[in-house]
Amino acid sequence: MEYVAYYRVSTQRQGASGLGLEAQRATVETFTAGRGAIIAEFTEVESGRLAARPQLEAALLAAKRSKATLVIAKLDRLARNVAFIAALLENHVPFVACDLPEANKFVLHVMAAVAQHEAQAISERTKLALDAAKRRGVRLGFARDASVPHLNRRRARQRAEALRPIVEELRARGVTSLRGLGRELGLCPRSVSNLLRRLAEPAGA
Repeated sequence: MEYVAYYRVSTQRQGASGLGLEAQRATVETFTAGRGAIIAEFTEVESGRLAARPQLEAALLAAKRSKATLVIAKLDRLARNVAFIAALLENHVPFVACDLPEANKFVLHVMAAVAQHEAQAISERTKLALDAAKRRGVRLGFARDASVPHLNRRRARQRAEALRPIVEELRARGVTSLRGLGRELGLCPRSVSNLLRRLAEPAGA
């Protein structure tokens, strides 16, 4: 059997460093060992929420032309969206997820539905947590340290700490890019960058 491998990472940093990508490749190589050969590999650097992914389209085309099977490390590397998974299944290109190798179409639909529900739940929890932070007087938006007095920097650090649990939960769910975090937090990429920098500072800095 021949396989076309598809990998996806959510950020440019992950794509450049191999973070996440190496683990996916190792999973796919372990799965295909003894089963067949990987004849092509495609890597996407994009959020799982976006359906327009040229590298995935290229992988599907390569698999169709070669009558190969599309292989992915985990189902959520494709998308956390039921409609997208359904459209993929109708594309008539066989594919297998290494974490669910025996899954049929019904199981894939169920798993996609669960993943989509989790994504929606994390967004709702984020909204509720942000609303609660605002009621406590936490202001969103983070200015550069050089442009504010020491007192304001301390307050900005306090605001960052108030948002730390939300940021950690988002990251745990795979939302790691500035754009993705900003979308969930209601912040511009620059503010998210400043927020992450403050969270990375040692205590008392």
